[in-house]
Amino acid sequence: MSESKRLFFAIELPPTIQRQIVRWRANHFPQEAGRPVAAANLHITLAFLGDVSAEKQRALASMAGRISQPGFTLHLDDAGQWLRSRVVWLGTRQPPRGLLQLANMLRAQAARSGCYQSPQPFHPHITLLRDASHAVAIPPPGFHWSFPVDTFALYESVFAQGRTRYTPLQRWTLGDTLRNSDEV
Repeated sequence: MSESKRLFFAIELPPTIQRQIVRWRANHFPQEAGRPVAAANLHITLAFLGDVSAEKQRALASMAGRISQPGFTLHLDDAGQWLRSRVVWLGTRQPPRGLLQLANMLRAQAARSGCYQSPQPFHPHITLLRDASHAVAIPPPGFHWSFPVDTFALYESVFAQGRTRYTPLQRWTLGDTLRNSDEV
């Protein structure tokens, strides 16, 4: 019997956007505001899968490969804090329809495959800070990043040596052309 992996589908951020967000975060949030998420771990989760067997991973990857929809542009122009989960986040005021459709398809496929899906509505966001135990001042509107989204990925989350690392395992291309799964 093979070991399970902790998996999720997500949108990767371009490295230049990651660096810009990390710089903006450092300039707008004091060190005591919370524990910063590593630049390489910044992403937008589409569907959390939890601990998944190799067999279920193959089935979910096969289903993801059958998704056919065009890419879209993502605008990051909103931020906030969830006090209960102790998270400070960066998100989008108007999520593009393509983003919502992609997340809904992946979440529905995951649920059909037996992966628990939160009953909470999908709120696309990038976790900036964890363990934010007190309310923090959110920067005023005016910040903005945008980038085209033409792929999504299956990630593995591994906790080792006191750190969590997110590693892309497979990517799929959005668009109307013939798409292939790119194993990483």
